Amino acid sequence: MSAGSDVRKAAARAAMLVAAVFALTILLSAMPGHRVPVVDAQSAQESQGQSQSSMQGMDHSKMPQADPDEQASEKDAMAEMAHMHGPNQKMGLHMTMTATRPQTAEDAQRANEIVAQLKDGIEKYRDYHVALNDGFRIFLPNIPQPEYHFTSYANGFLAAVHFDPSRPTSLLYKKTATGYELVGAMYTMPKRSTEDELNKRVPLSIAPWHLHTNLCMPPQNERKSADWSKFGLKGSIATERACDAAGGRFRPSVFGWMVHIYPYESSPDKIFAMHHHD
Repeated sequence: MSAGSDVRKAAARAAMLVAAVFALTILLSAMPGHRVPVVDAQSAQESQGQSQSSMQGMDHSKMPQADPDEQASEKDAMAEMAHMHGPNQKMGLHMTMTATRPQTAEDAQRANEIVAQLKDGIEKYRDYHVALNDGFRIFLPNIPQPEYHFTSYANGFLAAVHFDPSRPTSLLYKKTATGYELVGAMYTMPKRSTEDELNKRVPLSIAPWHLHTNLCMPPQNERKSADWSKFGLKGSIATERACDAAGGRFRPSVFGWMVHIYPYESSPDKIFAMHHHD
C-alpha cells in the first residue's frame, strides 16, 4: 500500500470524525436541556461514548459535559414549563414567537403535505409502547402535565441538519387512565436558526415557532424557598440586569426552536396551534 494511499485514508477518517463532532454539536444545541460540549477531534470518540450513555433516558441533568449549575436551572425550567403548556397560560416575557407571514397557496399546500407525512410516520405510535420500543423517552413522566413529550434523540439529530416531516423530534401524548393517547408531535431547530430557515421547514404563515427566552432562575441553594413570582418562566424578571440584581442565574434562551402540530385535529387553527385543544 502506498504512502499516498495511507495519507488519503487518514485524511478521510479525520474528515469523517470532524463531521461527526460538528453534527453532534448541532444536535446538542437544539435539544432541550443540553449544553454544547467542548470537544476536539482527538477526544471525539470518548465524547461519543459519553453522549450515547447520557441519551438512554430523558433526565437531562445527567449530561456529563454540562455545567451542573446550568443543568439544574434548565431542568427546573422544564419542570416548571410542564405545568404551563395549556391554552390559558401566558408567557409573553419569556417566549419569543416567530412573526406571522402572509400566507401563500404554496404555504398551504406544503402544510397539508407535512400533516399527511406526519400522520403516516407516527400512526404506529398511537400505541405508546411502540414509541418506547423505538427509542422515544418520556420527559419528566412523574410530573403531571397537560401533554407529555416522548423525545427521540435520533430524530433530533437528523432534524438539526435535515427535515423529514415523518420523523418529529418529539411525540405529544395526553395521559389516560390506561396509558397515553397520541395527540401530536413537535419539530425542533437549533436556537440560532433564522426565521427564513424555520419558514423553509414549517411555513411561518401557517404555524408559529417558539423559543423560550429571558429565563432567570434563583440561586442554586434557594430554589425551594424562591419567590417564583419573580423567577422562572412565569416570573417578572426578564432581563439580565434585573436577574443579576436579584442574585439569580440568567439564561438568554433555553432549549431550541419548537413547533407543535396536532395532525388529528379537524381545522388548521387547531392542527397548527401552540397547544392541544380538548
